[in-house]
Amino acid sequence: AQSLVSGRKKMAYKTIEDEDLKFPLIYGEGKKARVMATIGVTRGLGDHDLKVHDSNIYIKPFLSSAPEVRIYDLSKYEHGADDVLILATDGLWDVLSNEEVAEAITQFLPNCDPDDPHRYTLAAQDLVMRARGVLKDRGWRISNDRLGSGDDISVYVIPLIHGNKLS
Repeated sequence: AQSLVSGRKKMAYKTIEDEDLKFPLIYGEGKKARVMATIGVTRGLGDHDLKVHDSNIYIKPFLSSAPEVRIYDLSKYEHGADDVLILATDGLWDVLSNEEVAEAITQFLPNCDPDDPHRYTLAAQDLVMRARGVLKDRGWRISNDRLGSGDDISVYVIPLIHGNKLS
């Protein structure tokens, strides 16, 4: 195969080699990135026998178990009852942006009794429902008629106010 790129002042010619046709190690972008178009990076960490579809190539050598770590010192900040940490699976993050999740929590928690011991559980359930969406004639849909999550959805809403006691 060949390609030709031409512009006003420049022209380039390239013969496509076998190396150019190799599938990329990471396929997709951002939250949709997959190792060799097979599995999400974190999902593949424990799957030692996983192979690329229709091949004899093992995925494990292409993965690292070295985590990305960030430290948030709870004792350095004063937190209110509505300040939370949200841990969730890709079932949530693949369909809702950070901004959408933050907006949902910001709208939900102030409408709950601050003394209700279930308010964070209810907030997590609200996020799960937002990510799943509503069943319509064209499948599960979320806001703006986007597809809802077809993946498992697990969400933890963790209050940070208890960190105030650390200082």
